[in-house]
Amino acid sequence: MIPKVYKEVIDLGDGREISIETGKLAKQAHGSVVVQSGKCMLLCTVVSNYEQKDLGFLPLTVDYREKFAAAGRYPGGFFKREARPSDGEVLTMRLVDRVLRPLFPKDYTAETQVMIQLMSHDDDVMPDAMAGLAASAAIQLSDFPFECAISEARVGRVNGEFIINPTRAQLAESDLDMMIGASADSVMMVEGEMDEISEEEMADAIKFAHEAIKVQCAAQLRLAEAFGKKDVREYEGERVEADLAKKIHDMAYDKVYAIAKAGSAKHERSAAFKEIKEDIKATFSEEEMADYGGLVSDYYRKAEKAAIRDLTLNEGLRLDGRQTDEIRPIWCEVDYLPSTHGSSIFTRGETQALATVTLGTSRDANKIDMPSYEGEENFYLHYNFPPFCTGEARPIRGTSRREVGHGNLAQRGLRGMIPDDCPYTVRVVSEVLESNGSSSMATVCAGTMALMDAGVQMIKPVSGIAMGLISDADSGKYAVLSDILGDEDHLGDMDFKVTGTADGITACQMDIKVKGLSYEILVNALQQARAGRLHILEKLTDTIATPNADVKEHAPTMVTRRVPNEFIGALIGPGGKVIQEMQKETDTTIVINEDPVTEEGIVEILGVGKKGIEAVMAKIDSLLFKPEVGSVYEVKVIKILDFGPVVEYMDAPGNEVLVHISELAWERTNAVTDVVNMGDVFDIKYFGKDPRTKKDKVSRKALLEKPEGFVERPKPARDNNRGRDNRRDDRRKRD
Repeated sequence: MIPKVYKEVIDLGDGREISIETGKLAKQAHGSVVVQSGKCMLLCTVVSNYEQKDLGFLPLTVDYREKFAAAGRYPGGFFKREARPSDGEVLTMRLVDRVLRPLFPKDYTAETQVMIQLMSHDDDVMPDAMAGLAASAAIQLSDFPFECAISEARVGRVNGEFIINPTRAQLAESDLDMMIGASADSVMMVEGEMDEISEEEMADAIKFAHEAIKVQCAAQLRLAEAFGKKDVREYEGERVEADLAKKIHDMAYDKVYAIAKAGSAKHERSAAFKEIKEDIKATFSEEEMADYGGLVSDYYRKAEKAAIRDLTLNEGLRLDGRQTDEIRPIWCEVDYLPSTHGSSIFTRGETQALATVTLGTSRDANKIDMPSYEGEENFYLHYNFPPFCTGEARPIRGTSRREVGHGNLAQRGLRGMIPDDCPYTVRVVSEVLESNGSSSMATVCAGTMALMDAGVQMIKPVSGIAMGLISDADSGKYAVLSDILGDEDHLGDMDFKVTGTADGITACQMDIKVKGLSYEILVNALQQARAGRLHILEKLTDTIATPNADVKEHAPTMVTRRVPNEFIGALIGPGGKVIQEMQKETDTTIVINEDPVTEEGIVEILGVGKKGIEAVMAKIDSLLFKPEVGSVYEVKVIKILDFGPVVEYMDAPGNEVLVHISELAWERTNAVTDVVNMGDVFDIKYFGKDPRTKKDKVSRKALLEKPEGFVERPKPARDNNRGRDNRRDDRRKRD
């Protein structure tokens, strides 16, 4: 039976559109859609089990995968099968998860899985921009308890004009790359990279994307209505005990308020809050605790959150005693690790990051091999968040999604300030040693100093700050918090991280938890973030004002040289023999790449110390040496042959030429050694290619005065017929 297909089309302008289709594929899933733009097709399926789990949180898994067959390619590596997700896929998963998760009820704990797969790729369509739309559209067709339709859109700006879901080519010309997630009513998530834009420009980009998202949300609702929207499933929700909640609130609120107002360090404060909680639990009998289960803890957390929020809104004070716009004490240090190419420590309050920089060649670039994108990064940053940094002991099972996401944010914040002509591949690694507040922004600050310490000529230094927001819709009060603590991250209505230079924003990441946040509050928050960012930037530049002029003595120096393609073979040698011997003799690393535009070879020479690099450069100069007709060159005899000496140009070692015996002197030369010997140095004149032999013609005698009375013997005329007769006679003799 031919399935009935339901379809909605969204017009993006410029002849582009997105279609959402259901009814054809994966009908046993609780919801499934195919989202298509051009030849790009995403299949999204959603399933949620009907059994609730006693977890206290939603076990939601968002999985995004790109199939290599979608681009007509094989997976790279030994195993020809898609395996663990790439960093690019993980970042897309995070973008979708951050918007979906808050829209499920807090008491919904059924195992839920959202799977998004790239099934067909289009070079002109970036699939990650449609992943949020696909996920929400599939959920709208299900019976999940989900608050409202959402979508995500990428916005770029080319020549001052905003573009929704730009192509990769357009994005290369854009001065911003932002992904916005929103419902029809509220912006919920922002993440992006910018070219030093202002706070107002960032807000304008968010508004532009939100208008497009409203259209996409409406299309999902029309599709669900046509398909037949299912009734929301019933599930066993959270147990509510209003009297118990009020009792615990009354017992905890004033005590928490007093401790919060006193201002204290993280561990001291946590211990005090824990003591209040335990005292409250002690007022209940064992039977009551068995009956209420985890409600006591839940209601205590709500009371604690309310007290801390009220303290900030009413008195402008925070958990550690700071004012809302106050930054914690900062200390910095560079050149801490003696063997690294660059290093720094950045400590802000109870957050500390140790950053290192390693310099390498293009061979060390980070290779990206995805169906939707192939390329490499010459600047990349890795972020590590070990359990000890928060005083915990837990298993380490590879790089977490959080580490990938925070590292990517810090990388985007710094990337724009690495000059295009930087000859190195640069790897930054951030080791988070303490965390209470944003460690990703500490990574940006530590990364800036480590790069400058390594001698990377950054265009401008970059700093980063994490901000929070506490608001009360009823009273209209709100407080923007600069440099938030870990606890403030959880209890606030918005947390956002902003990186930038003194002249503008370079990257941001926002999660907005309150509905209908006004753009006025958003811009005010961004302006306060700018003030904090500049304060932190001053601390960085007090530690190291400008990049070091040179790399460290033990760090490699990089020199690049362009070489015409015709000389590359000689530089490499048969089977790589020449280049391998050169690297061994000079203790350097030599990498040769081809520039497809100029059709030249780009030779990268990396070595510690100048001696080895100079030796390689001399070899290249020798290969590129071309004598000019009529010029005089100093040469040295390196070999004696019967018909003349072989000499080497002194300015280009390795370039050899034969001086014919007849060109050594005006007088007749019976033996080469009558005129020159091994090791002799003299001058020759270059006459270009001999038209008869096609070899270089040089002369020593041309630079000498003719002996008095010298008469040059005339050359005998060549008799071609005689030559043929002689050859004929020779053949007769052989016969």
